[in-house]
Amino acid sequence: MAHARLSGTAPVVIIGAGFAGLAAARALGAAGVATVVIDKQNHHLFQPLLYQVATAGLSAADIAAPIRSILRDLPSVSVLMDQVVGIDRTARSVQLASGGTQCFSQLIVASGARHGYFRNPGWATHAPGIKTIDDAIRLRRDLLLALEKAETMRAEQRETRAEHLTFVVVGGGPTGVELAGAIAELARHTAEREFPHITRNCVRVVLVDSGDRLLKALPPALSAAAARALASLGVEVRLQARVTALEPGRIMIGNDSLVACVTIWAAGVAASPAAQWLGAAADSSGRVIVGPALSLPDDPAIFVVGDTAAAANSEGAPVPGVATAAKQMGHHAALAILAHQQGRPAPPFRYRRRGSMATIGRSRAVADLGWLRLSGQPAWLLWCTVHLWFLAGFRNRLVVGANWLWRYLTFESSARLITQHGDDMT
Repeated sequence: MAHARLSGTAPVVIIGAGFAGLAAARALGAAGVATVVIDKQNHHLFQPLLYQVATAGLSAADIAAPIRSILRDLPSVSVLMDQVVGIDRTARSVQLASGGTQCFSQLIVASGARHGYFRNPGWATHAPGIKTIDDAIRLRRDLLLALEKAETMRAEQRETRAEHLTFVVVGGGPTGVELAGAIAELARHTAEREFPHITRNCVRVVLVDSGDRLLKALPPALSAAAARALASLGVEVRLQARVTALEPGRIMIGNDSLVACVTIWAAGVAASPAAQWLGAAADSSGRVIVGPALSLPDDPAIFVVGDTAAAANSEGAPVPGVATAAKQMGHHAALAILAHQQGRPAPPFRYRRRGSMATIGRSRAVADLGWLRLSGQPAWLLWCTVHLWFLAGFRNRLVVGANWLWRYLTFESSARLITQHGDDMT
């Protein structure tokens, strides 16, 4: 079966409605190009704030918006909720989990990335990461249940309570740093205010990274500032430490065995199966190797963007897997398609670095804008402003801003409810 087309010729198809996919859809829709966006979810998720859902700072609805709602003012763009399982380059069609196909004239693959466990896929069961709303809600449930269980431990069990309140985060990039800081604030402030049998000294948060410093994308001075901010929250940072084994309730860091009630993975990513779908060359992380215009070297009508692409900037350095880069790549792919339809050559992609930043709990952050480097409260205010701006929709910006202000003034988390996995009642 084939899905209906928007015009007499096959439309442009975009796989994925993340930052890259939406940027491409908006540019093509603004030009009136018939476009079909395919995603297995019905919503666009602002992943940089997903950790705040996991740590009870925000509700899932605060950082997500329906894809149809985002694109409703672009009549040439339609949305198809389905999962892609393959691509037939010869037939110029996308194969869908529902059993159907969708033909395309040009294709933009923006299918994102998943967790990478360095050839240890079994670790995923014991140290899940957060890429989806379901992941975040499950982690939130585990964190809050750990506090509840520790509070109700019998007197003879309280000597081992620290083991039941040990949280380990693997990975010292922005996600790992932000998660560790948020968990420390949630556990310590909540324990101090609402759990009479738990003190903040019972809670242990450990951040593990195999490198010699945190936040390698930032200058060393800002990495050191982030480490100091984490230490002020009581986070134990272990650098040049490699995970060697994971099992239920236990993690091996080198030769050191550590009991942990919750372990979260934020150390690596692997691209979607796009390279397999396309029969294209890929790098060690599974990202599709693309040409200067972000198209396949042997097929200028197929573009791969965002976390799915192995692209280089004008200096030959890899384009980072951040939201700003994904949006630029998606927009460029759309412009390249428009140029092709007008008989013009596609220009090469040029990544414009907007800066890097990470927040470490309340009023603490680091930011590198190239021409300006900040840490502490000024960086935190900048981080808040940038993330509010990137959120989809005025309602989400208003709600998230109000939540952050309330938490800043009261230290209270508005979404601290334990729900069934995947059932966000907040």
